[in-house]
Amino acid sequence: MYDFAPTSGQTKAETYHDLVQAAGALIDGEPDPVANMANLAALMWQMLPTLNWAGFYRNVDGELVLGPFIGKPACIRIPFGAGVCGTAAATAHTQLVADVHAFPGHIACDGDSRSELVVPVIRDGKVIAVIDLDSPEMARFDEDDAQGIEQLAQTIAAAI
Repeated sequence: MYDFAPTSGQTKAETYHDLVQAAGALIDGEPDPVANMANLAALMWQMLPTLNWAGFYRNVDGELVLGPFIGKPACIRIPFGAGVCGTAAATAHTQLVADVHAFPGHIACDGDSRSELVVPVIRDGKVIAVIDLDSPEMARFDEDDAQGIEQLAQTIAAAI
């Protein structure tokens, strides 16, 4: 049985350390990337507060295609360069957006989302997926969140 719950009073750095350790335990020895992404989406949802969407978009032939997630139904396909996810995929750089409504070309899959963090997952120099986190809170994510999810992306790249 897996029971990965955040500890009350932890710093963000401690929470992300625990998240990365738990992710490593979940994917250890499992070769199926979809199963790994599904468990990782659930783990992020469980360990990170105030999210309304947590999951993956996969690079399928140069287009982002919806992967495992938790939240409301989402856009299925996103072109590279479109919206926050497509920008992260096209640039291979993290996108930290305090106000999604101020982001040029934002794709509103969930009208309740106010802020977003999208981190590319890179393997062998290629963006293979993005981790997408949305929150109903304005400016929910900061540099500590970005660094924590970037560490997660590095840890899981070989398993997804």
